[in-house]
Amino acid sequence: MTYTVLIPARLASTRLPNKPLADVAGKPLVVRVAERALQSRAAQVVVAADAPEILAACAAHGVRAVGTRAGHPSGSDRLAEACALLGLDGDDVVVNVQGDEPLIDPALIDAVAALLPAMPAAQMGTAAHAIDSVADFVNPNVVKVATDAQGLALTFSRAPLPWWRDGFASGIHALPQPAPLRHIGIYSYRAAFLRGFPQMPPAPIEQTESLEQLRALWHGHRIAVHMTASAPGAGVDTPEDLARVRAVFARQPQEQRG
Repeated sequence: MTYTVLIPARLASTRLPNKPLADVAGKPLVVRVAERALQSRAAQVVVAADAPEILAACAAHGVRAVGTRAGHPSGSDRLAEACALLGLDGDDVVVNVQGDEPLIDPALIDAVAALLPAMPAAQMGTAAHAIDSVADFVNPNVVKVATDAQGLALTFSRAPLPWWRDGFASGIHALPQPAPLRHIGIYSYRAAFLRGFPQMPPAPIEQTESLEQLRALWHGHRIAVHMTASAPGAGVDTPEDLARVRAVFARQPQEQRG
């Protein structure tokens, strides 16, 4: 199986300005993400950038990048344009690796890519792992997913999912069993589906939950879910996240971090 990794990168960020260019052990954050993705089995890894500064940073470190319009409302729109620029279409498999995940496991990228050839009914793939704390279960920033017997997503929510009717009668003090699932924000797509996704009308439930993947389910498409044993490495959304990731790289031997 061959597939392409696309990494959306935009310069504007409310919580961390110029995030893709933030220094991580001597290289821009987006370059560190691309280097991790290049350790997967992807046939190509391409950054989909919205600014000349990102394109220049990628070029300086030998990372392939394409320029996309700055006004895209979402990462999916940016990737749809990148698919067109790269000539990806039909059943070509594309994996969306977020541009702020420099610690992502290359094996996870491979596993999410492999979902679509194995599950012809699905147009998208993603990943999840078991939640092991009540704090994560009730945190609206931790997105949950419920799956069916075939490993296809039934729904996603920021609310505790599933709701344990009897166990939560006096408050949420324990986790239901089997363990609820935390959604991991990595996606694979069939390229033709991705190119058409931005033209689909947004779903009411998507707008209520602020979860774009619910649009696919609302329109009747299926999302396959890979179960992984552990959470991915920390992403970068805030200055505090950046400091933690920098500390991880600082502990790595020079030859390992590149």
